[in-house]
Formats: sequence, C-alpha cells, structure tokens
Amino acid sequence: MKMIKYGGIALKERDFKEGRVIVFRDAPKAKYLWDCGVAISRFLKGLKEGKIIGRRCFRCSRVMVPPRMFCEVCFRGTDEWVELSDTGRVNTYSICYVTWDMIRIKEPQIPAVIEIDGASRGMGILHLISGVKPEEVHIGMKVRAHWKREEERTGSIRDILYFEPI
Repeated sequence: MKMIKYGGIALKERDFKEGRVIVFRDAPKAKYLWDCGVAISRFLKGLKEGKIIGRRCFRCSRVMVPPRMFCEVCFRGTDEWVELSDTGRVNTYSICYVTWDMIRIKEPQIPAVIEIDGASRGMGILHLISGVKPEEVHIGMKVRAHWKREEERTGSIRDILYFEPI
C-alpha cells in the first residue's frame, strides 16, 4: 500500500479515498490579519533593523526582552524602549536529534534560551545555537547573534539565523 507523508503524519492512500483527509485541489482562499501589539511590533521592527529592543520599567528597574507594555511585577505600564546588545548567555538548552515535526536528524539542533545582555536576569529569547559542538555547549556560555544579511531581513525572529559562541 502506498504511504504518503503529510504534515509529519504518515497517511495511507485509502485515507484519501475514504475521505478521512481533506484535500484542496485549488489553493484555499483563506485570508486573515494578525496584530502582534505595540511591544512585539516594535521588537520585530528592531529585528529587521538588526537590533534587539526591550522595554524598561522605572519602578522595578527591570528591562524586559521580549518587550512588554505592562510590568507583571509592578502591575503598571512600562516606561521606555531600550536598545540592547545582540550578545547574551545561555540560560538553558537542549540537544535535539529530531525536528519539530519528529523527523530524525544526524546533526543535532541546539535550541536554547538566551539571556540578552542588558536585559534583566531571566529575560531572554528562545533560539538556536550553532557553530559549536553539542558537548561544548554549557549554561552561562557567552554567545552573539548571527544575523541574516540586511536585505534578507523581514521583521521576524528568524532575522537572527542563530547564536554562536564568542
């Protein structure tokens, strides 16, 4: 029986014939809009410009990355935008031999939470580490963002290709 790989799930040909799977012959005309809000919109704009942007709360002196318009410690609005370094330290990491859709890979991916320099302790972003052997990665390792070329950036977290050791 013929097997078809569809969205990470192996389907059998009979699944299609018996109508268990919806198949569009033409592209669906699905349109939607999504608003990421003031803080994340500014963060994404900063990424397109090759900058990491945070938000400061004057009352508790926290600098939040990703930015927030409301301080969840002080229960008040945050006060100013802050441009931060594109360096940081590994807070935690994993060594993954399967992709997000459960495909086994030979060379592992290393997702990590990176605490950005200049942000408050515990503030960071989830991203990939590259340019290092898995056995050499460690908590506290100093890393720097490796950016896409300026003309390739779109205003996405993927404008940072990965973080690499410094």
